[in-house]
Amino acid sequence: MDILLEELYKSDISLEKHHERKLSLDGGSYQICGITQSGKTRLVKNYLTTLKKKSYLYLDCKDERIDIDALNESLQNFCLQNGIDTLALDNYLPSVKLPNVSQLLLITPRPLPMQHLPTLWLYPLDYEEFLAHEYKYDSSALNHYLQLGGLACMHRLTPDERALHVQQKLHLALTQTEFDLLKFIARFNATPLSAFSIYERLKQKRKLSKDKTYEAYKTLLEKRYLFEVGKYAHPKAVKKLYLADIYLKTALTIDKHFGRLFENLIFLELQKHAKKCYYLDNVDFYLPQNNEIILCKPFADERSVFKKVESLEAHLFAYNIKKITAVTMNREATISHPFSTIEMIPFDIWALGE
Repeated sequence: MDILLEELYKSDISLEKHHERKLSLDGGSYQICGITQSGKTRLVKNYLTTLKKKSYLYLDCKDERIDIDALNESLQNFCLQNGIDTLALDNYLPSVKLPNVSQLLLITPRPLPMQHLPTLWLYPLDYEEFLAHEYKYDSSALNHYLQLGGLACMHRLTPDERALHVQQKLHLALTQTEFDLLKFIARFNATPLSAFSIYERLKQKRKLSKDKTYEAYKTLLEKRYLFEVGKYAHPKAVKKLYLADIYLKTALTIDKHFGRLFENLIFLELQKHAKKCYYLDNVDFYLPQNNEIILCKPFADERSVFKKVESLEAHLFAYNIKKITAVTMNREATISHPFSTIEMIPFDIWALGE
């Protein structure tokens, strides 16, 4: 094992052009979590290249050449003998004993119970980060984002490779039950859906354990492949489900429901800003701390938005709504309403202006 560690220690880290992310690493120890292809490895490797070459060691625990028992016997002494300050363990396995070094960086799909290692979540590219990958920012940028989503690897793949690449990575990152659930949910994203209803539908097609289905559903939430949005003031109501990245829908289904894709995109921007949101009857998002409702109206005009708000007047009174935002693809307008002002805002302006 010492021979392999020496080889990996001497290896140079090479990266293609790196685009800075909003999340960055400092001299602290962390466990970095996120869905597959979110950019965790590139984030860590880019940080390592800023350090002195002899001060760090990067290991991928899924390297077939690594024997865990032998690694546990050698790693601590190897770090001491070579003066390694920073150890990065990709695809970290709990069976690997952690040596005593100044800085530990563990890449793992979900947080492990380690109080001494704070968790950093790296999400797929948001719209602002995505623009750094574009050759120029013009009206085509949003269309590209809707096609590619926030998985940075999409820019390095040809169109015919993308869906299969993501499918293969998901198969490696998830159990078969988790994969099947994610594939099913991708068809119905941005709609109320319970674990029980998913189980009832899937069991008609294959033999399925209810316990394993519920466990897989919980794991997808813990790994943040999925997000739940509850109905305001109705904690027992079925929650709406959103995907961690809109390209998951493209990769896993042939469903082309643009409205739900657009709503998922808006949710991800709200989630990026840690905005606590709920849904209401006929309201996509309700933000109680802002007294605001957000309507996802990609192709609506002023007349249809006004009529929609008229149908929601009971909500405006009940929740003291001060602000109504209708997010569109490219329509911009301010609409006067007796009880509130309605702003129609194109997604790119809304996303970059939050």
